[in-house]
Amino acid sequence: MKKHSGKIRDVYEVSDDKLVIVTTDRISAFDTVLAKPVPKKGKILNAASLFWFDFTKNIIANHILSSDLSDMPVFFQKSEFKGRAVLAKRLKMLPFECIVRGYMFGHMWEAYLKNQKFCGHTIEGGYKLAEKLVSPMFTPSTKTQGGHDEYTSFQHMEDTLGMKLADKIRNKSLALYDACYRHAYGKGLIIADTKFEFGLDRGGNLILADEIFTPDSSRFWSLADYHEGISPKSYDKQFIREWLQNNKINGKMQFDNVPDDILQKTSDIYAENLRRLTQ
Repeated sequence: MKKHSGKIRDVYEVSDDKLVIVTTDRISAFDTVLAKPVPKKGKILNAASLFWFDFTKNIIANHILSSDLSDMPVFFQKSEFKGRAVLAKRLKMLPFECIVRGYMFGHMWEAYLKNQKFCGHTIEGGYKLAEKLVSPMFTPSTKTQGGHDEYTSFQHMEDTLGMKLADKIRNKSLALYDACYRHAYGKGLIIADTKFEFGLDRGGNLILADEIFTPDSSRFWSLADYHEGISPKSYDKQFIREWLQNNKINGKMQFDNVPDDILQKTSDIYAENLRRLTQ
């Protein structure tokens, strides 16, 4: 049983066609894993993804086979894995992160202020910070060898994967965003942007994988507190990102020195996100 450790998840190869994926309490920000974990974060992320995978199963098939430990090898039938582990299909993962943006924020906002194209898009109009886009945009990225995200164009995705598969990925990504945006909006949360990862099964079918609509992979804003022109109150990783940005020492972010109360507050924000979306 071979183990691969990513920033957040540990992946175990348990057979030729199955994996066990364990979501840990590790948290990363600005492509760096913090020294200390966020309490209960792994269970919250796992529960959120399972909820959304089930919610979207009629839009596209996903990689989840089971979240019941009894369906996994004996090694995983321990309390430490409860609520954290899933049995999943082994896929040929595609080399893109498929990002959908519904609002003017983050790197798109930075490019807009500089009058630059973003992922091949020329963004026209007098947008304010955090303003809703005329229509959601598909803005893919790739991973560099160092593990950093690098934005790219849909044309590059099309050149790499072929027109048919690239179009399907874009259409499915936009459909997922639309359905889940409407659900979250009804629960008092705005999904400003999100990312997906896809793979192909042995039959060549497109399968949704990794995590979806978690506070790690998406930007959630409070609908009640939302206003254009300001950074809205968030229910995601933005809280800890802002702490790191605002508490530099000699210009350096304190990835190894985040206080316990900030980590607990992050956990509370993640738990509230899950409660509101699934209640």
